[in-house]
Amino acid sequence: MPGETLLEVSGLQAGYGPKKVIFGVDFHVRKGEVVGIIGHNGAGKTTTLHSVFGTHRCESGKVVYGGTDITGRSAKKNVRDGMTMVRAERFTFGELTVKENLQLAGMSVKSSADREARLEKVYELLPILKERSRQQASKFSGGQQRLLSVGMALLADPRLIILDEPSLGIAPGLVERIFDTVKGLVQDQGISVLVVEQNIPQLLRIVDRVYVIRSGRVILEESVEQMRARDQYWDLF
Repeated sequence: MPGETLLEVSGLQAGYGPKKVIFGVDFHVRKGEVVGIIGHNGAGKTTTLHSVFGTHRCESGKVVYGGTDITGRSAKKNVRDGMTMVRAERFTFGELTVKENLQLAGMSVKSSADREARLEKVYELLPILKERSRQQASKFSGGQQRLLSVGMALLADPRLIILDEPSLGIAPGLVERIFDTVKGLVQDQGISVLVVEQNIPQLLRIVDRVYVIRSGRVILEESVEQMRARDQYWDLF
């Protein structure tokens, strides 16, 4: 069962130059909990994730992670503190091989035995990464690089995984396996997950709660049971 709060975001505002995108966003993620964020295109979902992770500047508000105020802290420091993010766009090191990308992502894991165990779990989930472990990441298709970025996140020994559209560019059957693996990590290791996803049926298979963002504001918070009981979702967008 989810425990104490790991991430708490309050009054978060951010934008791009004079254009404000999110207006006083509030949400929280508990330890061992999967929280989803849904909303229409341009609602501010990705900006919210990047503002939390430290790759976009917060204009105001507060981000507290593990009891520490990390508002405005760099993504590099957040990664060292157990936060990792899989971006919607490709995020791999093209000049390195697939295995080198994975090994680089696992450097934060101190035990070599743990690193190898995590690598094998990733290979089990995503066998193409094992089959093409010596291939340069730049030779992968967009969808394949997406898979590699997911594998890298799982290798980083995170306390919190932030996923931005994990199903983007991936075949439906593999999306299901990725979501199941993420849920398994939560159950086995108590990892927390914050995920933005447009595939609502898949999302509702793994989340505990869902926030709905419309035009830069959180308009609704529901449990997964409440969300599943809805006949339709179009009115939320």
